[in-house]
Amino acid sequence: MSGFVYIIGAGPGDPGLLTLRAAEVISRADIILFDQLVDPRIRELFPETAEQYFVGKQGGTHYVTQDRILDMLVEEAQKDKQVVRLKGGDPYVFGRGGEEAEACAEAGVPFEVVPGVTAGVAAAAYAGMPVTHRDASAGLALITGHRRDDKEGLEIPTPQADTLVYYMGVKNLPAVVKALLDSGRKETTPVALVRQGTTPWQETVSGTLADIAEKVEKHGLKPPAIIIVGEIVRYREKLRWYDKRPLFGWTILITRPRHQAAELRQRLEEKGAGVVSIPAIEIQGLADYTELDRAISSLADYDYLVFTSVNGVDAFFRRFFENGKDARDLSGLTTVCIGPRTARQLGRFSVNCDIMPDKFVAESLLEAFPHQMDGKKVLVPRALEAREILPEGLRERGARVDVVPAYRTVEAEDVIEVPDHVDIAVFTSSSTVDHFLKRATLPAGCRTACIGPVTAETIREHGLKVDIEAGEHTIPGVVQAIADYVNDHKKPEDNS
Repeated sequence: MSGFVYIIGAGPGDPGLLTLRAAEVISRADIILFDQLVDPRIRELFPETAEQYFVGKQGGTHYVTQDRILDMLVEEAQKDKQVVRLKGGDPYVFGRGGEEAEACAEAGVPFEVVPGVTAGVAAAAYAGMPVTHRDASAGLALITGHRRDDKEGLEIPTPQADTLVYYMGVKNLPAVVKALLDSGRKETTPVALVRQGTTPWQETVSGTLADIAEKVEKHGLKPPAIIIVGEIVRYREKLRWYDKRPLFGWTILITRPRHQAAELRQRLEEKGAGVVSIPAIEIQGLADYTELDRAISSLADYDYLVFTSVNGVDAFFRRFFENGKDARDLSGLTTVCIGPRTARQLGRFSVNCDIMPDKFVAESLLEAFPHQMDGKKVLVPRALEAREILPEGLRERGARVDVVPAYRTVEAEDVIEVPDHVDIAVFTSSSTVDHFLKRATLPAGCRTACIGPVTAETIREHGLKVDIEAGEHTIPGVVQAIADYVNDHKKPEDNS
């Protein structure tokens, strides 16, 4: 039998905490059974060919019983499949991974356990609490605050370790507090609850055994959360770092095409934002490349080669190489790019940018050209539909301009459902504005952010206010503009 079962911990929420071994195994899975707490960005790593089954619990309802999960693991492995059982946190820390490993062992199915980062350690760290510390905690106990459904009553263990971390105990918090007090812990003992730890929606409520139940009820804290008991809770104010990031507590919607969203998402998340990605457009090839092929075959006739986007660079060079061309065919051409990202992309093809404006919009790009261009020939490979400011301005200066379609921008096929909790929607082009607002409505109170004046004008044409406009018309520029706006406005309430 060549079938195999991998029982994998996906970590507590932050996809960056997924181990390299877990990612490698996931990439070659034939079938994946995953839980509710597995982050959607981890699910993006699933192979397109893999069968995917949600087998978690949501709202107290088991979509697939544990007995059926055990059967599926064994049955699919016996069909010679590479089976991944992907669980939140660590599979052997209150994850029932032990039961699943037992089922494989009893059936003679080979298996491997890939440990994950458990929430009891990670969520505490992200909330500023080291679970052990030479001055405050010489020991750690991980405890369940939840009983199996088939057991009567609720007995809360109260080990004598300096730090206690209870999993799945929010609903039983009063019972946990009572058990700890009955075991001799003082009412002044520090306690903290961390909900959705390691995610941008992390919430922390701190108190003591005397008042924590009241504070949690007042705050309305809901599962999933862990309960941390001990002196290490006092370190939170000194060591908290994750929820002090400038955009923490803000949910930001990005509308870029999926293949171009990574940089914007990463920069926003590094500043603590929760990011929702809903692509408004997709970049596709053309049905007919006759015009572009003709221009590529006649590059020696041109004086300037102008790129107004990263997409234009990619589309041009894809066709350039398919036509059997190489760097020698660009000899004598002056290359022009609208901004640094486009120039960097050009550099990936080992071609330097000769001209780039100080401001990264078409109007400024035009000003970077000589004022007299009589007889000069300019090639602009770009989207099938785009603004005419640059070509018209060059023609007025006497240039002969060939605007050649290299790709097309189309409406994304995904259904747009905007979550109500989105605080800021980011638009990086007029096309994303047009296609997004054609199919969706922003929630009440949602601010808009844009990369530059052209996109801003398109937003206004749709009857919306522009709240944030980047001074530097780049991805770093728009992220900084958002951070500045948030710094000048009231942030969501601190949950500590």
